[in-house]
Amino acid sequence: MTAKSFQILSLLLAYPTVEIQAVSCEFGEILSGEGLVPTEHLPALHRLVEEYRTHDLLDLQERYVTLFDRTRSLSLHLFEHVHGESRDRGQAMVDLKAMYEDRGLEIDSKELPDFIPLFLEFLSTLPQGDAVDLLGQAAHVIAALGERLAKRESSYAAVMQALAEMAEVDSEAIKALLDEPDDDPDDLEALDAAWEAEQVAFGPGSPDEGCPKVDGMLDRLAAEITSPSKPAGTAQNGSAHNG
Repeated sequence: MTAKSFQILSLLLAYPTVEIQAVSCEFGEILSGEGLVPTEHLPALHRLVEEYRTHDLLDLQERYVTLFDRTRSLSLHLFEHVHGESRDRGQAMVDLKAMYEDRGLEIDSKELPDFIPLFLEFLSTLPQGDAVDLLGQAAHVIAALGERLAKRESSYAAVMQALAEMAEVDSEAIKALLDEPDDDPDDLEALDAAWEAEQVAFGPGSPDEGCPKVDGMLDRLAAEITSPSKPAGTAQNGSAHNG
């Protein structure tokens, strides 16, 4: 099982919280020790982890919102990039949610199943081969996000690039996604026009909803860190939250 690496990559893509910041000192050692992440991507991931450890939390949160909430082309919802607002997206959501539930991963009704941190948490419950195969189905979206983040010189690119390297990627599918317009988060007029007709809420939620609830995942990760002999994934049947 590969629970810890996927859980850590999931947490690194979640809205920054004081809880994540408190346990981030463990992340680098686990990613290096488990051996799932390709070695060449570890230094960049360690730099991102170091930012979690040393940067002010409000600065981390502001950066996250600017990238992933204000920039639609960087949305952390997989089907936004594949289906947009077509009817196919709704059915894809239903199918993905059913897959989670079949494996015992229950999600809150407010959550969208295609949120990448939630998808990665699901992968953490699977045997390594199954997890990598399923990751491959989303790898073109993840790789395109990695390229867009790298263009912005964002340290978050490290997570996407590592994930893309772990799976086979369709280069033509990546090119098709990168040919789509890439939003400028500072162009507020364009952003307002793009989001005006939006029917689905993206990102960690509205300001009134507070931070995403990652306590369950953090608790499971902490339990696995303190009990290394425990088979990974045995405590994954709780609720996962991103909103």
